[in-house]
Amino acid sequence: MRCYLSLPFYVLVVIALLAAGCTQPGTDLQKTISPTPTATGSSVVGISPQTTPSQITQPASPLITVTEVQKRGTSDPDFIVDISVPEKIWPGTTILPDNHDAANPRIIEVNQLGEIIWEYPLPDDLKSYTNPGWDVEMLQNGNILTVLPRKGVYEINRDKQVVWKYPDSKVSHDADRLENGNTLIAFGAGDTAGDAQVKEIDPAGNRVWSWYAKDVFTGTEYTSISNEGWTHTNAVSRLDSGNTLISLRNFNVIAEVDPEGKLLRTIGKGIFKAQHDPVVLPDGTILLANHVQPNEVIELAPSGNVTWRYTIMGRGSSPVRDANRLPNGNTLITASDRIIEVTPDGQVVWLFRLAAGPFTDSTSASGRGFYKAERISP
Repeated sequence: MRCYLSLPFYVLVVIALLAAGCTQPGTDLQKTISPTPTATGSSVVGISPQTTPSQITQPASPLITVTEVQKRGTSDPDFIVDISVPEKIWPGTTILPDNHDAANPRIIEVNQLGEIIWEYPLPDDLKSYTNPGWDVEMLQNGNILTVLPRKGVYEINRDKQVVWKYPDSKVSHDADRLENGNTLIAFGAGDTAGDAQVKEIDPAGNRVWSWYAKDVFTGTEYTSISNEGWTHTNAVSRLDSGNTLISLRNFNVIAEVDPEGKLLRTIGKGIFKAQHDPVVLPDGTILLANHVQPNEVIELAPSGNVTWRYTIMGRGSSPVRDANRLPNGNTLITASDRIIEVTPDGQVVWLFRLAAGPFTDSTSASGRGFYKAERISP
């Protein structure tokens, strides 16, 4: 679920604060950023479907001065904001699971300066459940819904209290809170053909709907597959039509099924590999992360044609797992060591990253750092 609240009109508030000379901690104030250029070998390059990576070079990030009005937070030396173009960014904060320090995993909310304005350190009994695929989502009530893979789904309020949970050792990457109050959950952590890959759970913890891949994918091309589970289902979403979109990572396809579980279509066979976080946009296209090399984000038309592509260059060890389309048309992309916001034409307008740069091996990149992120509008 991706929710964007209406943008407030705060210009008058800013003027009033500046006129009063208000610079107390916790209030809004102006800050100038001189971003640090991205290190060689870790550049981010966006390409269109008509352009090959070899035709594009990423210029060094210029020394730019950015004036922003932000709710101030706490600076963390492990994070850097290299690029910020306020007039092109979709405003708000960004919430994400942060696992770059394996001993201290936490949920954090950062402002556009990269400062932490809220955090939830995982308690000791949950610290080991961050891989594969730690998911965090903002709910309409202001609480945080988080998936701790191989442990369960937890709802946490802003006072850092667990107010709801659904424990299960086979939950994987994704859970969405539905409008009826139920929670739709993907089950792909070590799943077998005898398991349901999707379950809808009511607030009391009862299963009210489920879907089994074995009822549909019966051919020999599927029955012998095993990689962190049979299907390793990694995403699920309920569409406006009432149908359900299911990402079967090990099968390299997305399935759409009706409320009775009948397969309506499969999407992407031969187009993408080990896809993550597919989401249907209002125009019917599907945005997802594609794990080809180099990793990329693609947008597919209903026909299956790629209508938009953004490729992450020079970073084969750092997978891209999440992409969200923002209300202004930009796309928020999460890789293991960075989160970037890009315009439709591929301009990076916000770059939040680990100061240490990319992880040096694919094992660390797969299980550490940033997995998903969401922009929260004011």
